[in-house]
This record gives sequence, C-alpha cells and structure tokens, in this order.
Amino acid sequence: MFTRPARRVDAKLSNSESPSAYREALRLEKASRLLVHTPLSIRTVAGRCGYTNHSAFSRAFLRRFRHSPRHHRLTGREALAEAAGSVPRPEVETLPPCAAVVAREYATSETLPPPRRWLERLDGYQLPLPGASERAAALLLLHDPGPQSGLPRLDLGVLVDGESAGSLPISPSLRLLELPQARCACLDLPGPQRLHDTLVTLLAVLPEMGEHYNGDAARLVRSESALTLQLPLLDGEETKR
Repeated sequence: MFTRPARRVDAKLSNSESPSAYREALRLEKASRLLVHTPLSIRTVAGRCGYTNHSAFSRAFLRRFRHSPRHHRLTGREALAEAAGSVPRPEVETLPPCAAVVAREYATSETLPPPRRWLERLDGYQLPLPGASERAAALLLLHDPGPQSGLPRLDLGVLVDGESAGSLPISPSLRLLELPQARCACLDLPGPQRLHDTLVTLLAVLPEMGEHYNGDAARLVRSESALTLQLPLLDGEETKR
C-alpha cells in the first residue's frame, strides 16, 4: 500500500543536508540519468548539470556514487539492458506547453498511489479548479524515473488552462508548474502497476529508435480514456554534441 511520507522525508533531507548540498545532489542525480540514457559526452553532461569544470564534476560524482562517471555509464546501461522486457513502440509527439497545480510527494515509480487518488493530494481543493475543466486530466510528474532512484520525488495534481493559471489561488502546500513544450515518447498503459517495468524497458529501447530520454520529469497523465506515459526526449541536435 502506498504511504505518504512526504513531510517525514522532507524533514530528514533538511536536517541532514544544507540547501546547497541538496541542490548538488539533485544536479548529480540528473547527471547520472543523462550518462546512462543519452549519448552526450561526459563533459557535455557536466555542463548541462551546472558544472563548468570537468574535473570538479568528476570529483563530485565520485563522492556521491563511489565510482567515476564513465563506470556509471557502463554499468548503468548493462543493468538497464538486463532488466528490459518488451513494450509496444511508443509514439513520438510534440506536446504543447501547459500548466498544472500539484502537491509534492517522495516516492519511487514502484510505490505510486492509484490514479483515482492523485487529486486527493490537492489538500481539499474544491474541484474543478478555476481554469480546469470538470474533466481535467490528472497528472503525475516522476522526477527520478528508472530502476535506481537516488532522490525519488513526484508531483501529483491536475492540468489547468495555462492562460488563467496565473490567477489561481494557490495554497502554500501546493505549487503551480508551467510545463514547457516537449518532445515525448508517449505510450498508453493498462494501469499504474505496469509503470515501473514499462519505464525500464522504454528507457532501454529508445536508443534503438534513435531517441534518448533527456533526464527531465516523466509525465503520467490520466484522462477519461487512457493512462498515458510521456517521457521527454532529447532534441535531435542535442545528440550530436
């Protein structure tokens, strides 16, 4: 059963790490995803994660993961290949920009609440929210997808009209996110229980399609007709760097 450890985990993080140390941990976790899932050079990965000095990045990475970026790339890809199963070929779509009202949780892709409970995380907000239709799609953003989540975080909430999002009354426990236009690999799921296995397999097969996950939050959207995984992709030009 899914439990709600958000406040407990958040308190633990704030007590054990300074804000700057936590920010660095997030940067290195994203670097770990880019190393495994993209063909970007190690120097390019370092730059995309805020490190201008390659040696400083390698030292920081070694401190956190106890091995080098190159070793992490090799072993991560081997583990992904071993864990992969089979999935239908995803559709690659360019999704328009949108907005969402969400609440933060701390959980992995293996311990998600069922979609019917996602909107319960909006702390009693009366639905529909202003700017959201009565049949608005529920949204889950999984910030650290994959077989090994070092800092698992997710946001649960509802998609809203981007034009009216700025006027929404948002409580301190919630956040308003503006989601940019994104190229995504899109795949309908039979249910959330298949999300973890589907993610692992999709991450393994995307390179065979000439596509690569870009390290940003994976989107899971529940509409009236489907539960759809949307995995952000690198632009074609980025893979050449």
